[in-house]
Formats: sequence, structure tokens, C-alpha cells
Amino acid sequence: MSIRPEVIPFLIGVIGLFGGVGILLTWLKWRRAAGISYVLGVVMALFMLFFFRDPERVPPSDPSVIVAGADGTIFGVKEVQETQLLKTNAVRISIFLSLLDVHVNRSPISGKVAFAEYYPGKRYFTFQEKSSEFNQHSSILIEGPSTKCLVNQIVGPVARRVVYWLKVDQTLTIGEKIGMMKFGSRMDLYLPQADVEVVVKEGDKVTAGVTPVARLKPKLEHRP
Repeated sequence: MSIRPEVIPFLIGVIGLFGGVGILLTWLKWRRAAGISYVLGVVMALFMLFFFRDPERVPPSDPSVIVAGADGTIFGVKEVQETQLLKTNAVRISIFLSLLDVHVNRSPISGKVAFAEYYPGKRYFTFQEKSSEFNQHSSILIEGPSTKCLVNQIVGPVARRVVYWLKVDQTLTIGEKIGMMKFGSRMDLYLPQADVEVVVKEGDKVTAGVTPVARLKPKLEHRP
């Protein structure tokens, strides 16, 4: 399993902080406290490596499938009016990420990046409904051959930041890495209601790039 290179400054910070405190406590001859500081430094460094893990994922081959964009738990499935980018009736699938989940995000569909932007905002808890509208977030619109998907990476009070590694007009394949959420957050997927059937429910555990969250509706046959 690979580790994201973004872990490096966090490792340096953790080792520098706890190591420095440990050296100071040793100099003061508080050896027991110094030992605790060193142990905490090792534990935190291991947690950083765990948090920034980046496992390989193999997406399903079914072209009708839309997969989860993040690891976590389905927090809610709701019909909404998306007026900003999709501009249609949509289904919003919300995924909550805990500190133990993989935080590398992946594309729910194959397609082209039509829009990507970061918006400043509040830091409400991501289990609150208003966090979808008012929290700091990035919005990524992916236009596929059969449907569109709006991906919102939402910052919570614990999250340091969310990042995406995309450019407008970039072509993506389903399950491709698109960004990362650092230290817990929420992802909202918006899909046109007319195009999809949701196959998950609140409380389901999902894996980014692997677990189907929706399917394209079958096309109606044209009969004479």
C-alpha cells in the first residue's frame, strides 16, 4: 500500500514537536515525561502514515454504475433542486468520512471535468444539513457520456482542508484519483434525478472507486 507524499510536512511537524518537547524534558531531567513525549510522537507519526494511506482500487466494469467518490458511511440520500451547476432536480448522496477512513477521493464516473472551484465558507459540523450549503467546499462537475456528477468536498470543523488535483477539460476514468480530504469531512454527490437509480441507503459503508451508489436508468426502447 502506498502513502501519499502530502504526509511529509505532517510527519516533520509531529516528530519535531514531540521530539523537541522530549529533548527539553530530558534536559530538565524529567525522564518519565520525556519518554511519554517520545512515545506520543511515534504514535502520532504512525497515525499520519495510516491516515495518508493510498490503497489500490479496481472499479467495477459495468458501464451503468456510478461509484462512491469517498470511503465512509452514507449519511443521507435526498432529492434536491441543484441550481448552480446541474440546474435540475437531483439526488444528493452524502458520505461522511471518519478519521479512520481512507481520505483519497475518486471520480464516481468517467467523463470530462467541466468545472472545478474552491469556495470559502463556514465550518459547521458536517452532520448538519446546512453544512452542504454554507461550509467551505470544492465543487467539481464531471460530464460523462450518459450523465453528469457534481462532487462537493466539504470541510468540517476538524478538517484542515480539502484539495483536488484536477484541471478543467481533464478527462477522467471511473475510480481515478481526484483529490483528498485532510482529517475528516463530508462528500456530497449530486446526480440528475432523471438519469439514475440510487442503490445505497443511509448507514451503508462505501469504498471510493469500488462501491456502486447509483445506476443509470435503462433507456426506453422506441417502438413504432
